[in-house]
Amino acid sequence: MRWLEERWKTTMIALTVVALTAASCSTNPATGKRQLALVGEGQEIAMGREADQQIVQSLGLYEDQDVQAYVDRLGKQLAAESERPDLPWTFRVVDDPVVNAFALPGGYIYVTRGLMTHLTSEAELASVIGHEIGHVTGRHSVEQMSKAQLAQIGLIAGMVLSPELAEFGNLAQTGLSLLFLKYGRDHEREADDLGLRYMARKQYDAREMVGVFEVLKRVSEAQGQGRVPGWLSTHPAPENRVARMSEQVAKLGVDFSNARVGREAYLQELDGMPFGQNPREGYFLGNRFIQPDLGFEIRFPEGWKTNNQKAAVGAISPQEDALVVLTLSQQGSPREAAAQFFNQQGVVQGQALNANLGGLPSVAHVFGVQRGQAGDLQGVAAFVEHDGRVYQLLGYTLANRWNGYDDLLAGALGTFERVTDRRLLNVQPSRVDVVSIPSAMTLEEFARRYPSTVDLRTLAIINQADNNTRFAAGTELKRIVGGELPS
Repeated sequence: MRWLEERWKTTMIALTVVALTAASCSTNPATGKRQLALVGEGQEIAMGREADQQIVQSLGLYEDQDVQAYVDRLGKQLAAESERPDLPWTFRVVDDPVVNAFALPGGYIYVTRGLMTHLTSEAELASVIGHEIGHVTGRHSVEQMSKAQLAQIGLIAGMVLSPELAEFGNLAQTGLSLLFLKYGRDHEREADDLGLRYMARKQYDAREMVGVFEVLKRVSEAQGQGRVPGWLSTHPAPENRVARMSEQVAKLGVDFSNARVGREAYLQELDGMPFGQNPREGYFLGNRFIQPDLGFEIRFPEGWKTNNQKAAVGAISPQEDALVVLTLSQQGSPREAAAQFFNQQGVVQGQALNANLGGLPSVAHVFGVQRGQAGDLQGVAAFVEHDGRVYQLLGYTLANRWNGYDDLLAGALGTFERVTDRRLLNVQPSRVDVVSIPSAMTLEEFARRYPSTVDLRTLAIINQADNNTRFAAGTELKRIVGGELPS
């Protein structure tokens, strides 16, 4: 009879899934397609609102309020033309050098300053924002989450999490998992088409959208590091995207002679914007991390992959089985910070270490974390006070690998010290400088006449040109000035 009971359970699960699927499928107003949606609009908005708070805190927003207002105004004009105009649409600029834009459920949309510095017109920005609006109106992230909920009913017995240092989420900000949703190519095509629709409704030159995808392709080959993933890691490019969008634009049958491009107005917003990594938020010289505003440095192990987040900086071993991470403590002294850390459930305090972190007041201990089947952790924790702030430094690995890492981890934490060298403290970011050229010239001639602190390849990408492109007199071009780091 046991086989009959198992078959009965399987049948009931299948019937439940079918019933839920049938009850929760509806026609999407933007795409006109039947769509699985176990997440209601109120829940969708609530999730977006909560994640928005995490993004603002963890990634940081670009501080120029005029630029923020400009992007929010543009986004809301486009969203008003969408099929979901009543969502609490919010558009923000993230202070990150990586070229990307992303959307959260409920109408929360972000573009990075890195993206903005690589575009050349308001119409191009409108095409990117319109694409992200399309992800929201198409409910693409909601559809992904709904499928995940169905999987949890019983078709998938459970999810096996890798025990390999799950706490490395301190660097990745696991609460921002919605940011890292990877859309499928079908969703990308839908978002492209919807973005094109919203652009056309606001009389933007839809041909600019084709150029954006060419820029994104070039950028992906030279993408630098940032807090958010690059465009192609979250927006997989459909095949023949440029050719397909050219066909879609042609199908609009629109006379573009009076369409909006907005090159000059857009470049005015960019003038003076930081370009690339902002060293005032901390920078690396090899494995050496310097934080000029806070006046400290730390050296991470050679060959480890480093990452500078808004609220943490750290490095992970090549085998991804050990980590060093530095964060700011909210406690008033090293002893108070240590007490708070060791009072956490599952954390076991080990022997005290003779900590001498640059002669600063500090406390250090070996520690362990009991995690049962997930595998215990072992490491060293140090707490140091500098210039009125208390820092928490952790170096840890799986307990069964501690003997191979103990000296390396303790040694890395011991390199924390104050910085007094003015060459290291006075660094400034690179910035966009918009130049109106007085006579016709090629990009190479522009680079010679108006030197930049980036190479010719980068200059070509941000101006959407090649070395021999010839620009007419009066054209406004971008160059990059400043930002040199000490050797």
